[in-house]
Amino acid sequence: MNAGLMTTAYIGATILFILSLGGLSNPETARRGNLFGIIGMTIAVLATLMGPSLSGASGLAMVLVGMLIGGSTGVFAAIRVKMTEMPELVALMHSLVGMAAVLVGYATFFDPSTHLTGAVRTIHEVEIYVGILIGAITFSGSVIAFGKLAGKISGKPLTLPGRHLFNFGLLIVTIILGKWFLDAHSLDEAMIPLSLMTVLALIFGIHMVMAIGGADMPVVVSMLNSYSGWAAAATGFMLSNDLLIVVGALVGSSGAILSYIMCRAMNRKFFAVIAGGFGTGGGTTSSASAAPAGDVNPISSLETAELLREAKSVIIVPGYGMAVAQAQHTVYEITKFLRSKGKNVRFGIHPVAGRMPGHMNVLLAEAKVPYDIVMEMDELNDDFPSTDVSMVIGANDIVNPSAEEDPNSPIAGMPVLQVWKAETSIVMKRSMASGYAGVDNPLFYKENNRMLFGDAKKMLDEVLNHLRTAG
Repeated sequence: MNAGLMTTAYIGATILFILSLGGLSNPETARRGNLFGIIGMTIAVLATLMGPSLSGASGLAMVLVGMLIGGSTGVFAAIRVKMTEMPELVALMHSLVGMAAVLVGYATFFDPSTHLTGAVRTIHEVEIYVGILIGAITFSGSVIAFGKLAGKISGKPLTLPGRHLFNFGLLIVTIILGKWFLDAHSLDEAMIPLSLMTVLALIFGIHMVMAIGGADMPVVVSMLNSYSGWAAAATGFMLSNDLLIVVGALVGSSGAILSYIMCRAMNRKFFAVIAGGFGTGGGTTSSASAAPAGDVNPISSLETAELLREAKSVIIVPGYGMAVAQAQHTVYEITKFLRSKGKNVRFGIHPVAGRMPGHMNVLLAEAKVPYDIVMEMDELNDDFPSTDVSMVIGANDIVNPSAEEDPNSPIAGMPVLQVWKAETSIVMKRSMASGYAGVDNPLFYKENNRMLFGDAKKMLDEVLNHLRTAG
């Protein structure tokens, strides 16, 4: 394939990637957006394989073997992964992008065929240095995020004394090492600052994510998505690959915008999230002295079914607990039954529900819940006062009234779904444990709230059976 045809293929792939991002902005067009992305990536890969950069059968064979190993691993992971483990998988994939940027950076640095001088050489070395820097931060940060999401590392933020000064010191040293790298007169001399910078970048990535609490993990996932995009763009600069530059910029910018939107939804500043220190270990039971005063009102599955049968308007708020219990299909069966009886049933989705952006939307789409009844928080909050029953399935922090009522709460100012304003709210939980942010929830003790304790899947199956039995 000549250079002109390859450029045309890259332009076509770029257009498809842009259409893919546009499609992913709406649940109804998300499937088409994914298809555009698949086609665009297929064109990009085929154009690269047939391009002039791969000369000789041995080089092509090595690339094909690598693609076979990586593709097989990806297919295996995609088939085996549970929906509850999607955030961990996404974080792990981000780490691979970061590692790829690091490896490409070092390979480009050692490339014996590169003979540049003057300003061109300086620009090329800056590309290598920045690419490895971003890649290393993305890699180590994503590994820590994976550990936190998988429960292998505590969700409690690690807030070292003087951590901001420590981060600033790392930045200054990184700049000094960069100057040393650019002024080096040989590969051996340049290797010293480059290696030191890589180690510092890995440390910074670890420290940055370790300092971020459980409540901010959805923002961390989207932030690392942005970092992986910029790492890919830096790789494109190193390889003089226009497609990688454009695609990396698209991913990086869209991830940054998503992070901003999610921070705004949590009443948080992006740099405050990076600085970390918010939230405690996820799901720990609060001490009696710290718990809000009052008694909870338990409810049975039969009583829940009766409330739903009598209600005219129902709003369901799903959370991570629904994902853990794999209860989304039963939720859809209940929804179908209630709608067949003329009930107005809708779903309220908070931007940071679950462990990654759009987590609840993905689960409900998997269960084939109609898109038109899945609504954002801003679309539904005004409707709760006229709602008969609000049903919270495994959510906690996103329905916590202390965000609005307690100015001293760690989540004060965070927009939440006002489920307590419905005539009756029902919260489904296994226990009285706090949410991932480690903040107590006064909702449990409100007079119009009922607690349905137990596994969400088991209890919802019972509710569904009672609804069907009563007809």
